[in-house]
Amino acid sequence: MVSTTSKWTWKSPGDETRNQIDCMMISKRYRNALLLAKTYPSADCYSDHVPVVGKFKLKLKKNSKPFTNIKFDLAILKTNQTIRGKNQISVQNKFEALGDAEEVEQQWKNFKSAIMEAATEVIPKVKRKAKQKWMTEEILNLMEERSCSKGNKEKYEQIHKKVQEKCNMSKENCINEKCKEIEQQRKHAPQTMYSGFA
Repeated sequence: MVSTTSKWTWKSPGDETRNQIDCMMISKRYRNALLLAKTYPSADCYSDHVPVVGKFKLKLKKNSKPFTNIKFDLAILKTNQTIRGKNQISVQNKFEALGDAEEVEQQWKNFKSAIMEAATEVIPKVKRKAKQKWMTEEILNLMEERSCSKGNKEKYEQIHKKVQEKCNMSKENCINEKCKEIEQQRKHAPQTMYSGFA
């Protein structure tokens, strides 16, 4: 949606031709949020393209429930009898401590609360896995430490800087190793030198 006064967004050298080739893309979900789109031919931006500016009005829904991304190692309950026994006892004790509830909904909330509290205390969490080949255990530990220090801005910034440095160094080392492997393959098997490096 462009204003009717100036629809062109590009002019050719010498100002012989003017076309509307620049546009604004928006998700269909938010199409009603776009109130106005307008071009500014008089803008001094040192380009043969004209800026296209949009005006939006968004209504964001507040998430009332805090996001929790805690993953427990539930598989350990099948293999470790000790942890399974502790978890069962902890759930039972916590559920009984909450007292009897007449309504089914409240009973379910109490039971759910007991399970979550017991799991937090007894069941170990799933360790974060590296999504990239260059990701090291040291970087994962630093990221975990950074996540836990969100309340302290200064500490968070310090750890974040370390994470960035370690990531850049690890990426560079990984790329260098790949280059060495490709070079070795080039000498001995040039047909397959790039296999596995996509």
